Amino acid sequence: MRQVIKDRQLFIRRIFLICYDILAVFISSMLALLIRFDFHLKNIPPEYLNEVWKALPYMLLATIAIFWWLRLYSSLWSYAGALEVMYVVSACVIDTLISAGIILLRNWGDMYPVPRSFYILFGLFLMVMVLGCRYSYRALRSLRILHKKKAYQRNVLVVGAGDAGNQLIKEINNSYYIEKKVVGVIDDDCAKIGNYIHGTKVLGDRSCILEKVQELHVHEIIIAMPSASPRQIRGILEVCKETGCELKRLPGIYQLVNGEVSVSKLKDVDVNDLLGREPVSVDLESIMGYVSGKVVMVTGGGGSIGSELCRQVAEHHPKRLIIVDIYENTTYDIQNELKVKFPELDLVVLIASVRNTNRMNHIFEIYRPEIIYHAAAHKHVPLMEESPNEAIKNNVLGTLKIVQAADLYQVKKFVMISTDKAVNPTNIMGASKRICEMIIQTYNRRSETEYVAVRFGNVLGSNGSVIPLFKKQIERGGPVTVTDPEIVRYFMTIPEAVSLVLQAGAYAKGGEIFVLDMGEPVRILDLAKNLILLSGHKPDEDIQIIFTGLRPGEKLYEEILMEEEGMQNTENKLIHIGKPIEMDEERFLEQLNELKEYVVTEPDDIRDWVKRIAPTYHPEAEVQMK
Repeated sequence: MRQVIKDRQLFIRRIFLICYDILAVFISSMLALLIRFDFHLKNIPPEYLNEVWKALPYMLLATIAIFWWLRLYSSLWSYAGALEVMYVVSACVIDTLISAGIILLRNWGDMYPVPRSFYILFGLFLMVMVLGCRYSYRALRSLRILHKKKAYQRNVLVVGAGDAGNQLIKEINNSYYIEKKVVGVIDDDCAKIGNYIHGTKVLGDRSCILEKVQELHVHEIIIAMPSASPRQIRGILEVCKETGCELKRLPGIYQLVNGEVSVSKLKDVDVNDLLGREPVSVDLESIMGYVSGKVVMVTGGGGSIGSELCRQVAEHHPKRLIIVDIYENTTYDIQNELKVKFPELDLVVLIASVRNTNRMNHIFEIYRPEIIYHAAAHKHVPLMEESPNEAIKNNVLGTLKIVQAADLYQVKKFVMISTDKAVNPTNIMGASKRICEMIIQTYNRRSETEYVAVRFGNVLGSNGSVIPLFKKQIERGGPVTVTDPEIVRYFMTIPEAVSLVLQAGAYAKGGEIFVLDMGEPVRILDLAKNLILLSGHKPDEDIQIIFTGLRPGEKLYEEILMEEEGMQNTENKLIHIGKPIEMDEERFLEQLNELKEYVVTEPDDIRDWVKRIAPTYHPEAEVQMK
């Protein structure tokens, strides 16, 4: 029914425009003659009037045909811009030339069937009338928008007077549904300051943001700088976050290139933007040949890292992708996502525990994976401190069983996800991961499979990470909890970490512990303050920050390498190799067997046993900031 109404409205509008254009041709013809003869109808020679009347039907047909051809009856004149003006001008010029041709051809041999000025005046009047009619749509719409926005509006300051800012301001001004008003523009380009964009003045550079926010009662700041580097964005945000305004930004340059710059593409400014470093860029296309055409398995495929591994692997045409996870909800989500994005992908999704030997062997027997990314693990430090036996069962024994299955079924490459908490660990989770690294190095020497581990720090936005926790606390009105004012961590986004994991897999020859360069460490207190500011609040005024003390097993800082490991470089400067530490492998395997038997008895002293296996584990260490 709605479609019928829309079609009817479109038909009525086109009929109206055609009737109006017929009238415009008639009036333009008469006005052209009247002006030529000083607005005295009696002074117009009858032969001129007679010729115009006879040529008028042909002129009308020509006008309608030309206007239809140049889409003057199908354009949305409520949104008309420079391109539509060009179409109208072109249509009127062509129509004038054809009308002149019609009159001259009808009077072949007669040099002046109508005055020469008639053609010019006719074209000018026709152009004015056609433009006036079409652009009255836009004028009326603008008046309605202005009336609506006077009732309720949010004052907006746009940072960036380039192409993106221009398009954004235009959309805000022209949209009936966007209840915002652009009150000013900020740009560091001195040549733009003082000029206007769609009626809005470029007020100055970033140094005047605080002043203009107060002066113009700004509610929201939009950063329209999609091509700016992370460092430039950070400089702008350092100023904007002090205003207490809500902050939004365009997400990237591709939105500008693809013509997708719009209010709907805006995103809330995130604390990621304040890290201030260039995003890690990896040319996966040149290195992912080792995945193409292979059967790839991802354990823990429903988790933050595991699901991103699945996404990036799926893009590179594996023969089959097998997702294994014990938690069904997130696994179901990634399954549905991959089915939509990669309908041709041979996808197998299995709910299973890596701790179940028979289940793992059965999966390996049926699907014969060639490459494994092992991301299944318990990773929450405080929770594992409360349940240390579970950390050992899942992380250590689960890894051992899947490593043994990979050896038994001749998997080509095995990549385990490790953590910087495995370096001189003070918590059971880190110690369990250190033992996993030792398993990887031991089995690499005893198997045809290439076993490697990839070690990195915290990933922004992962399940259970500090950023989602802070956001929830801010939404509740606080307080925001930080364990210690001096605690620092290394951070990387999930796609960055995963792309480096995949590249490390390409470099793997077996036995390496790859270490990802995480950039400079970041104070958690600074992250908390920045996130509060970016949410439009003031730390310790609107939202309180309280310090809860270090949790069991938590360090003030994380390390990347143990002193004995050293550092080797790879082709990618962001990926390094830690030298394997020599150990008694036979004794280590015996200890693993003893641990396997002991942990199932649910002992109270598992930490002592773990310390015997991983000598760098110091559960009672008092770690201070260096």
